[in-house]
Amino acid sequence: MNRLSCARSMKTSVAIVLLLCTFACCAAEHPAQFPPPLDSYGDVQLSLSAKLRHRAATEPLNVAATIIFALAIIHTFLAPRIMHVAHRWRGVHRQGLEAQSSAPPRHKDAVNDVSFKAEAAHFFGEVEATFGIWVIPLLLAFLIFKDWSTAEHYLSNTVHFTEPIFVVVVMAIAATRPILIAAESAMRAVARLGGGTPAASWLSILTVGPLLGSFITEPAAMTICALLLARSFYELRPPPTFAYATLGLLFVNVSIGGTLTHFAAPPVLMVAGRWNWDIAHMFTHFGWKAAAAVLASNALYYLWFRKQFVRLQPDVPPQTADERWEERKDPVPVWITIVHSLFLVWTVFTAHTPPFFIGGFLFFLAFTTATEHHQNPVMLRPAFLVGFFLAGLVVHGGLQAWWIAPILGSLRENALFFGAVVLTAFNDNAAITYLASLVPSLSDSMKYAIVAGAVTGGGLTVIANAPNPAGQAILLKYFPDGVSPLRLFLGAFVPTVVATFFFLLFK
Repeated sequence: MNRLSCARSMKTSVAIVLLLCTFACCAAEHPAQFPPPLDSYGDVQLSLSAKLRHRAATEPLNVAATIIFALAIIHTFLAPRIMHVAHRWRGVHRQGLEAQSSAPPRHKDAVNDVSFKAEAAHFFGEVEATFGIWVIPLLLAFLIFKDWSTAEHYLSNTVHFTEPIFVVVVMAIAATRPILIAAESAMRAVARLGGGTPAASWLSILTVGPLLGSFITEPAAMTICALLLARSFYELRPPPTFAYATLGLLFVNVSIGGTLTHFAAPPVLMVAGRWNWDIAHMFTHFGWKAAAAVLASNALYYLWFRKQFVRLQPDVPPQTADERWEERKDPVPVWITIVHSLFLVWTVFTAHTPPFFIGGFLFFLAFTTATEHHQNPVMLRPAFLVGFFLAGLVVHGGLQAWWIAPILGSLRENALFFGAVVLTAFNDNAAITYLASLVPSLSDSMKYAIVAGAVTGGGLTVIANAPNPAGQAILLKYFPDGVSPLRLFLGAFVPTVVATFFFLLFK
């Protein structure tokens, strides 16, 4: 009897498995497209509120995806508090280990016990991990409202991860020792014009670096500027207000500083091809205004904090044999710097073709191994964290067109500018401009307002501009309790107002 029951149960289980497999295969052959094209809603004649209600009722997954996206944004604001809790738990765990008997380890190079809850909290406190974490609830929402094949189709065929992958590669190359020493030498030459003081270095990095981003891409400029600021400014332990003001200024300057060309800033990249914008168009409509705003913002903050610079005079320690290898001052042969620069140029030139720049990156890693005595370890962890952040943001951002596009399409020019600034603070500015490019019948002035607003608001939050997470990842150790979203917003507010002045006054 038991054997018969087991056989029947086994047959039933096999039948269920086969049925599920058949259903999955059939679903995979004809996966539902989500999100649906905006024109498929047939709601062109409806008012804005009626249009949003109609789209929410037609596709309930729209609402679920937006709620999950909002929770992910809230998570980014709570991340510093979670990180603080993780550090406290780590300290408690460390004290507990020290209180135990100090018996010698049983194995060579043994790793001490770690606190699982502290490490889990640390992961949830990483800003770069937030959007990736919330992709899991998003997949569950797909399963509830749609099916697995729809989720698979969305991630495989609708979402494009080229930009996150590109940021990982360009960050890793830009952070190498030859590139950093070359950039530092160039900015030090500019700083010498001001006497080589910390103030002169600060001005040089925050002026030359962001504008250089128009040619080496914003992610590369952010990486280089953040690393140089870490050495010449943040290592001098500025007061928190000055530290946040500099971080906000860096984010805003990099966001607008990449608009001298049409290939360096992610929000410009999203629309340049669709709207036929070239270098001449970008410089005449955006570039010179951005450069003027960078200079004006730097001058304002310099005047405001000029007394703080006096207290930041470096206390240069004597050279000792204990100097860390990564901090050595040995020169790098010119030919190695040239090869690194060529790899960086290749990555920028092939930014839209992952097989090319990924293949180039593999050759680059081989080259760094062959010249290891002139290199420092390639910084992959910060690059991968930023890539993970952007990948999660792209996944969530691609599902917000149902409400962002009609809101943008309903605004007038000035309202469109400020609307783009506000929306950028809660979504990547590249996603804002991409969604705007889907709106039909936009005038040239409206296109200008959207892009200008998107780059202007790119420093208000960490998620506002794709390179911001890279800068935060590099400078995070100088903010013991994590980067406060409110204090970052306040630090970026003045340069955002300055950029607004130039972009609106000189239309």
